[in-house]
Amino acid sequence: MKRYSKLIIAVIIALVFIGTFVFLWQKSQPKEIVYNEFTPAMNEVKKSTVITGKIEPRNEVNVKPQISGIITELLKEPGDYVNEGEVIAKVKVIPDMGQLSSAESRVRLADINLQQAKVDYEREQNLYSQKLVSADEYDKVRKALQQAKEEVVAAQDALQVVRDGVSKSNASASSTLIRSTISGVILDIPVKVGNSVINSNTFNDGTTIASVANMQDLIFRGNIDETEVGQLMQGMPLKITIGALQDLKFDASLEYISPKATESNGANQFEIKAAVKLVNDDKIRSGYSANAEIVLAQVQKALTIPESAIEFSGDSTFVYIVKDTKAQKEYERRQVVTGLSDGVNIEIKKGLSIKDKVRGPEIIADNKED
Repeated sequence: MKRYSKLIIAVIIALVFIGTFVFLWQKSQPKEIVYNEFTPAMNEVKKSTVITGKIEPRNEVNVKPQISGIITELLKEPGDYVNEGEVIAKVKVIPDMGQLSSAESRVRLADINLQQAKVDYEREQNLYSQKLVSADEYDKVRKALQQAKEEVVAAQDALQVVRDGVSKSNASASSTLIRSTISGVILDIPVKVGNSVINSNTFNDGTTIASVANMQDLIFRGNIDETEVGQLMQGMPLKITIGALQDLKFDASLEYISPKATESNGANQFEIKAAVKLVNDDKIRSGYSANAEIVLAQVQKALTIPESAIEFSGDSTFVYIVKDTKAQKEYERRQVVTGLSDGVNIEIKKGLSIKDKVRGPEIIADNKED
């Protein structure tokens, strides 16, 4: 019984040894290298780049008050359409004490001058009726009275404007009514009822009551790298994509390329602007992020092969032509002249015909069974 057990163990050891030897021998044998093979084809090749930017109106106007005061009423909301001259808000005037004092003083002085002009006129009129003064002297006094009356009216109007923001003579153009300066959509109203506002002057830009823009005249604004800006020209078409609106796409036309670069993350970028061609789509809002694809170069009918089949050696490029023989496949190294590449396929200008077959990269082991 022990003899049989030893015999079985010896057989098992021998089988393991033989199996290991066979396995290692197979592993040591050189493997056949199998390559992908490609046939040249006529295709369109284009090189494009994608520019990240945003959609915004060409002209956005900030409506500011002509006087300082407090917002008493807002008649519009963001998103409303307004016509030029339409009232957006009303302002209650808070008069400047220095201006108010000066205006009141001007009224008092105008009244004094008017009273004196009346006395002079009555005296001159009495003398003229007695023919003691000439008509020329009489006309001068009469004109002085008329000027004094006009000065009183002007002083009173100025006082009303300083105190109330409006006078009787210009009630239709009251500065207490904040009107839109253009026709368009209200993008934002950053103030509320009760907020204090100031008019623009030499030392202050003034308070913005509303931002208004024409949303039918939009542009795409973005930045392109300095390595690609030299290939751009005004008038080139762009394809705009807004991802937030289920990949909404529309056309645009390049109309501006900045002559000066700005540095961003260590790279020089040039600003571009493109006129957006809308198709009556009211879904577009100011500030949407968008991508613009622009074709930098294009060849309509080009003999192409996958770029992975190209061997780059210095300034030269080569391919390996498949040569079938009865014994085995052979590959002939041939120099070619390449053209435009889109990153996947490359144009072959010289050295290859559509009847040739070229060797591609090696097929890895996992794909040989496929």
